[in-house]
Amino acid sequence: MGLAANEGDGDGVKLVTFGEGAGRVGVLEGEEIAVLGVPTMREYFERGGADETGERVALAETRLRAPIVPKKLFHTAGNFREHKTESENVNWSHDIAPWINFFQNVDAIVGPDEPVIYPEHLTEELDYELELAVVLRKAGKWFSPEEAEDYVGGYVIFNDLTARDIQRGEMRSGVFSFCKAIDTFCPLGPWIVTPDEVPDPRDLRMELRVNGEVRQRSHSGNMSVTIAEILSNFSGLGYSAGDVLSTGTVSGVAGFKSPEERALLYLKPGDVVEAEIERIGVLRNPIISWQAGHGTPPPPRLRPWGEGV
Repeated sequence: MGLAANEGDGDGVKLVTFGEGAGRVGVLEGEEIAVLGVPTMREYFERGGADETGERVALAETRLRAPIVPKKLFHTAGNFREHKTESENVNWSHDIAPWINFFQNVDAIVGPDEPVIYPEHLTEELDYELELAVVLRKAGKWFSPEEAEDYVGGYVIFNDLTARDIQRGEMRSGVFSFCKAIDTFCPLGPWIVTPDEVPDPRDLRMELRVNGEVRQRSHSGNMSVTIAEILSNFSGLGYSAGDVLSTGTVSGVAGFKSPEERALLYLKPGDVVEAEIERIGVLRNPIISWQAGHGTPPPPRLRPWGEGV
């Protein structure tokens, strides 16, 4: 076996999925992609790595896709207490507690430079959430924080797009899922960076920009728990190789600003969002209208999500 799922050359490896359809798998080397002999990124981790085929593809002649579509995307939240603190600016019906977990809709995943389609019939309050996510290199269950490092296959950027008006309605029952699981609401990318490029995941600058304007700026060291503790805590649910676990967002989201600011800061068609994490890269996605994305007007607004809440 060639490049193993937990190895690199000491300078970090950028694992990419590229091309049309389900895409192909490779390693980004400058302006070229070295193609790997494996059909999907999930299978790359399931096999424990893959050999290079010898084929090279120019980056300029292809397009990057979401680097992986996991079997499960573990969505964790409440790990950055700065985000909980800013939530006190609004009258949420439930507190943002530590150790929140739910599963993301993997069918909502899009990759770098792919559009996020604004569903005007569902929301008027589309928000951004910059997150660091971990890719599991192997299957595992019930392991300790001390063992967690051996399960890390890499890191990737996740933009947890959220319809805040829908979320307010869901929060009345203390759960939320629909507000984050709508088609295209799960940008992931631009690639998976192997652990040797990120010697300390708690020492990474994080920044999200909309049309070049900084909206979120923080540091992974502000996390109130360690990534190892998060991985261990949810390992009882069982990980598969290639699963993805998010670690929660930082402060600066639009939905926790003043009412006047929210109206200006919520995303709208024509915006371009750039989510950046040091040592990983920049995940860029444009926001487009339903008409532009589907070629038809949006469906009728069937349910007044969040109205009266």
